[in-house]
Amino acid sequence: MTRVKVLLAIASVAMAVGLWSALTAPADTLQGDFTRIINIHAPSMWLAFLAFGLTALGSAMWLIRKQSRWDRLAAASAELGVMFTAIGLFTGMVWGQAVWGRAWDWGDARLATTAVMFFVYLGYLALRGATLDPTVRAQRSAILGVIAVVQIPLVYFSVNLFRTLHQTQSIRLDVVTMPREMSIAILVNVVAFTILYAALLVARIDLAKAEERVGAESALAGDAVKPPRLSEVKDV
Repeated sequence: MTRVKVLLAIASVAMAVGLWSALTAPADTLQGDFTRIINIHAPSMWLAFLAFGLTALGSAMWLIRKQSRWDRLAAASAELGVMFTAIGLFTGMVWGQAVWGRAWDWGDARLATTAVMFFVYLGYLALRGATLDPTVRAQRSAILGVIAVVQIPLVYFSVNLFRTLHQTQSIRLDVVTMPREMSIAILVNVVAFTILYAALLVARIDLAKAEERVGAESALAGDAVKPPRLSEVKDV
């Protein structure tokens, strides 16, 4: 638990710096202060991609090695990925309502593909919850975890493939189409969110280990209880 506390403390400082960066960065000329939402919206979606990518990695490694640690990584990262996607969708809806005049539009490629990704990973978590046998659960969820990751590049590049409400990428490897101060604030928040993700991931994996120990101990205790034999039952 010490490492989790240290990571959470570092994450708290990083989030505070990220908030300061978001509030002191210049506002957009057209959108005004509404554009500051990007400092939560964009990092949340980037961390969702990272989380689902690690879910795919853990799933693939479980299929290769059949080790429970990889299944724990995949499950924990998927839970956090769903959380960050939900934050990204919510902040995007708030931003869209303020700027576009509507919170949602199924005709927008980025919104539609992100929603599909969100529900697919909700299904991943539902599949895990509905399967009691740990080996079968790991097997089924690993297959889905590997397949589902193909959505990430589709969501990420959807703004380039389809010209709908969302603008094209503002930060790319070859060019940055926003003021330097705004891009720095976003990157600071990406780092802060990444540290928070790491802290929550370690905490969730530790919790999964504890749940497995409790389950194993309960199973052993149950095996120790034997039903009485008929010959041992006396009439009262």
